[in-house]
Amino acid sequence: MTPPDRPIVLDPNGTDPDAEHALLRERGPATPVDVLGVRAWSVSDPALLKRLLTSPDVSKDGRRHWADFDRVVPGWPLALWVDARNMFTAYGTDHARLRRIVGPAFGARRVAALRPGVEAVVADLLDGLAAEPPGTVVDLRERLAHPLPITVIGRLLGVPASRNAGFRAVVDGIFDTRLGAEEAAANTARLYALLNEFIAEKRVRPGDDMTSFLIATRDEEGDGSALTEDELRDTLLLMIAAGYETTVNVIDQAVTALLTHPEQLGHVRAGRAGWQDVVEETLRHEPAVRHLPLRYAVADVPLPDGRVIAKGEAILASYAAANRHPDWHGPTADAFDVTRAGKDHLAFGHGVHFCLGAPLARLEVATVLRELFARFPGIRLAVPAGELRRSPSLISNGHRALPVFLA
Repeated sequence: MTPPDRPIVLDPNGTDPDAEHALLRERGPATPVDVLGVRAWSVSDPALLKRLLTSPDVSKDGRRHWADFDRVVPGWPLALWVDARNMFTAYGTDHARLRRIVGPAFGARRVAALRPGVEAVVADLLDGLAAEPPGTVVDLRERLAHPLPITVIGRLLGVPASRNAGFRAVVDGIFDTRLGAEEAAANTARLYALLNEFIAEKRVRPGDDMTSFLIATRDEEGDGSALTEDELRDTLLLMIAAGYETTVNVIDQAVTALLTHPEQLGHVRAGRAGWQDVVEETLRHEPAVRHLPLRYAVADVPLPDGRVIAKGEAILASYAAANRHPDWHGPTADAFDVTRAGKDHLAFGHGVHFCLGAPLARLEVATVLRELFARFPGIRLAVPAGELRRSPSLISNGHRALPVFLA
């Protein structure tokens, strides 16, 4: 057993996350962890985590509030997670400014307008699956979970379909925590090259899309008071990465849960639960992101057990561990139950940094589940559940592949 004051080394391969999350909870509301060589406080108690996520004493701006920023970032594989300049890493008025610019793209009216397009993409993807010869093993992660969100977010941002594969490759690299510092830096360089090329193209040929709007916002206020060039680029990075990988994982985990818990699918088919219940229970039980780097103490933060997160120390939001905390969801917290009365979770964060894309993600996942199980009522896993391999990441929570038989 790890001594109570020695940091728990988080597994970069994500081999056994359930055991890791249980260990974090056993160590108390917050405990020191090692995140690829960086010390942070993992917070797994939901009440404490919600308090910290809404506290002005906790920041996401590492440049201003992380004592180790200058020492760590140049050689840390997760540098992009803390070094980008967008609302994900902003604090206070900077965060409010950036969120105001992007927020309208994900408002209720805008998301409702996207529904027909989402349904059309799902229908096209399912038509492609239906064309496979009987008995073919289909990787649903590759053929359905991946292409839906990257197509939807691509259309919202005006990304040509020809660029999707390039962006997908580098976004996958952002979430792959097996990469060393040099590999991660090379991946970031490729990502920024793609973004710079895309922005340059949009400046020449703008369209009716979010990227063109952001460029116009930037260029009309050339002094950077609305949006700097770095913020423009990194805001696009955030929207592409967050709008893609996370939704892929929720689709993957929802389908996996229903195929490995057929009684839960039975609840839906019998009308005892709806597809939105499946979405919310999946977000609670297997959130798309396990741990989200990083936040920082602006002042000393006292913990319930008497310890203190010192000013300038890093904080890791351990959403997956918190979502299954028995203090929140009782003795059945580890069970997947679509009829659960309370499905509250932190999968989209909490407070001012709550994910703007949550309504769109919920729409995409509910749509794909409803249509997939209607089109293929006899769908089943093509391998034993124990053979599904986890994504190689301490951040991203999905599978490397999801092989199924369609029927």
